[in-house]
Amino acid sequence: DRSWSVEGTGKAKNLFGYADILDATVSYGWSQSTEVSVGAALPRLRHWATPVFARASLLSQDWQLLSSYKEQSLGVGLGLLSTENHNLMYNFTWRTLIDPSQMAGASVRRQLGHSLISSLKYTFKVDKRNSPIRPTRGYAFSFSTLLAGLNPDNRSGRFIRQELDLRYAFPLGFNRTALNLGVSAGVIFPWGKGFLDRPSSLPDRFFMGGNSSPVCSLSGPNSLLGFKSRGLGPTEPRRQTRENPESDSSVASARDVLGGDLAVSAFADLSFDLPLRIFKEAGIHGHVFAAAGNLTKLTENEWRNFSAKGFLETFRSTVGCGIIVPTKLFRMEVNYCHIVRQFEHDHGKTGVQARLVLRAAAGVKVRPLWWLLQW
Repeated sequence: DRSWSVEGTGKAKNLFGYADILDATVSYGWSQSTEVSVGAALPRLRHWATPVFARASLLSQDWQLLSSYKEQSLGVGLGLLSTENHNLMYNFTWRTLIDPSQMAGASVRRQLGHSLISSLKYTFKVDKRNSPIRPTRGYAFSFSTLLAGLNPDNRSGRFIRQELDLRYAFPLGFNRTALNLGVSAGVIFPWGKGFLDRPSSLPDRFFMGGNSSPVCSLSGPNSLLGFKSRGLGPTEPRRQTRENPESDSSVASARDVLGGDLAVSAFADLSFDLPLRIFKEAGIHGHVFAAAGNLTKLTENEWRNFSAKGFLETFRSTVGCGIIVPTKLFRMEVNYCHIVRQFEHDHGKTGVQARLVLRAAAGVKVRPLWWLLQW
């Protein structure tokens, strides 16, 4: 299984004399996502104490293979506060979920149609690590709260979504060896009348997996090496049709990935220089890692059945090692992942997982991503 994405960006600076920056971005992901967005940033605008920025975007995502729906959204975002540690953003989004295959399970079908998302997101972030690419000392912390449902429309999604990221790196004193530790957690819950009986917003739930490294990013509990994107967590069977009867084993085994209302992930990563001088000078280094994570449902009164012991006992986990090659033209990470624990309906696989990001001229990036290339 492999996927490609291509992204192009154009920028114009100081057109209005306020150190403004205008940009337009187009990205295309093979068989998954397409996004077009335009943005404006005004670092200096008369008496405003902080930069002013705004962005409009059109997004289309295809999750039919994993969750039986396609998502289309048109949104506008306005930055209200932006400092070194604080960020406050307002977003207004019109979202549409459809099921072209008409095979979605009951949980997905209930959320098909149009909805409005009027939300305010606050993020507090501190990053004192010595490198954004290969941190060997320092710490980072990020906490965000998103409140959706600020307009009175009954089609408006109403939920609270919180994320927490902790990172700590410390050197071991030899061969530029450093140990990075990290924990990420997130929870989403609807609010309003009868919120205990309602499900959370499907696209805004937490999904885990993929091949992005959690060491440098502060993006919530969404990464678990060795598992396919959306490769673990709650699922349900897709419905059967006359054209695809229940006796068809390939259809009967297909399930929709539903995501989780509560997600927790953790990792330990030991990075080190490779012995050859040419590798050291190029910044090529190795690492060994261990990671674990889990998702569960809390809404629709499922929180009554939640237990910390049961949640910990169903953690998925993986260990592995790899080589990271950072250059001016590309960044490549090749890992061997060994699945220690997974459960029925999970999509984890022991093997080689590689990620390559190519940087071309004129602001164009080509990103081929290979999933679990097997020796």
